[in-house]
Amino acid sequence: MALLRLCSNQTRSVQGRLQSSRRLVTSVRASMAQQANGNGAGPAASEAPRNVLGGLLQCCCTSPRTGYYRDGFCRTDASDVGRHVICAQVTQDFLEFSRSRGNDLMTPAPWYNFPGLKHGDKWCLCAVRWKEALEADKAPPVFLRCTHVKALEYVSLEDLKRHAADLDQAAADSN
Repeated sequence: MALLRLCSNQTRSVQGRLQSSRRLVTSVRASMAQQANGNGAGPAASEAPRNVLGGLLQCCCTSPRTGYYRDGFCRTDASDVGRHVICAQVTQDFLEFSRSRGNDLMTPAPWYNFPGLKHGDKWCLCAVRWKEALEADKAPPVFLRCTHVKALEYVSLEDLKRHAADLDQAAADSN
């Protein structure tokens, strides 16, 4: 019985520390986003992040809230080691492929403010993971206007265009 109480107390202690860590991560990310955006209202047009077509980066998705900063945009900075810069509409094939590579995107992880994804959700994906999926013929469709220009450091514009869900709209915007 004493051992059970000890385990229970240790579990509560770990849960408390985990909750504190979650709050700290959320606070740091919010602070970083505010610094990256100046006043938090968004960057000035001259400093605004660009998409792979050279235009202003568009919002990928707000439900579920995606992006490294969970602001709906596939923005990045030096602290985003995963480079969450490709806006994609995930497919079941991609989700299963990603899980097979050690990145389960289907299971919620509330401590990262991550809801878990299902087929059809839009999400800012890591550029390297999307490229791996491309090479395995599992790449999900992408949204060019919502994909950060940094994606071109990992994949070609031609590959992105071949998988573009918004190619017609992107072409219309450039005319």
